[in-house]
Amino acid sequence: MREKLSKEELLNLIKKVFPNYDTSDKLAFLIDIPRKNSDDNDKWKERREIAAEWVKTLSDNLKELKLKAVDLIGYRAVSANNADLPSEGFLLSLENLPENSDELSGYKKLFFEKIFEDYKIFIAMTQYSATAPLKNNAKKYLFRAATMPGFSSEMIPALRIDYEKVARKVRFVKEKLDRANFAEVLFIIKGKEEIRANFDLRFRKVHESSGRFPEKGTAGNLPSGEAYIVPYEGEFDEKSQTEGVIPVQIEGDIVYYRVSENRAFEVFGEGKNVEIEREHLKREPAYGNIAELGFGVLYDFGLKPIGEILLDEKLGFHIAFGRSDHFGGQVGPEDFSSPEEVIHLDRIYIKELQPDVLVKKLTLKYENSEEVLIKDNKIITE
Repeated sequence: MREKLSKEELLNLIKKVFPNYDTSDKLAFLIDIPRKNSDDNDKWKERREIAAEWVKTLSDNLKELKLKAVDLIGYRAVSANNADLPSEGFLLSLENLPENSDELSGYKKLFFEKIFEDYKIFIAMTQYSATAPLKNNAKKYLFRAATMPGFSSEMIPALRIDYEKVARKVRFVKEKLDRANFAEVLFIIKGKEEIRANFDLRFRKVHESSGRFPEKGTAGNLPSGEAYIVPYEGEFDEKSQTEGVIPVQIEGDIVYYRVSENRAFEVFGEGKNVEIEREHLKREPAYGNIAELGFGVLYDFGLKPIGEILLDEKLGFHIAFGRSDHFGGQVGPEDFSSPEEVIHLDRIYIKELQPDVLVKKLTLKYENSEEVLIKDNKIITE
């Protein structure tokens, strides 16, 4: 039997994640529907079932929740993380959920422009991350959204932690990053090889994602617990000084990305994953954009990786490649060859996921001083 939130836990979660909403507000759960049955998998199916269960529980408790309505909206899966949403969604019933997108035609069609105008709170429990399009549209339509790509019942414990403590740790890291011009990282490969990379943090705003969305026009992940920043991408007169080599362990292979001016332009190393990454970069140069430095704090709360980026990236330091416009950067869908190729992909540096790559030290460079923020993969938060 899979783990579940109790009614009280679910109601409290909504109130804590979205404090101070209006009683006239409506909440919509968004789920993406597989294009065909063969695309589906057990976790995706479970996620849609969880969304329907939560909608049912919340709809039965509207008076206590003080919301006007809670609805379930499905849309055709976009088949790529952080690609733009389709133009239309469909208002679903909670019984007999559609198993593929062809079945959506039997439900009431709603254009997303209208959806974003009518609903002011969203929870997106999707297979493919909708964080980027919801972040961008939240600013335009002034709604709030919690995105839960890849969510599964294994993440339920992460919804029960003290998010006030999480918020304090995230704020501590943000305040350090706010002052920094550069971050210098020393990686150790298999306990001996030293690799260095420098990240340009100038001209950028640091974001904090603590799992709470008190203000209109904001969107981010749930579960959450990170401070993150897009390195400077060179859009002003001055070139980006992000450069060096970024090592990533993919399965048993160490893949090295050589970076200049915030772009990976070469992939080297040995193994099949090196060839896969080299081909990906050649096919989609925008994939080589260094899109994010993230500093997750949830490892301190006893949580462990489960193989889903939504949770795993919040456990420690991570570097993302690809799309950055949803975080205030310059690289967006138009920089990729097709909507299916749009990607924002995190590489997470914790021992369970990259045992042969250690972040030995990450040093923040201030105007006239410097400070170590990470030592031996551990983010110093106090």
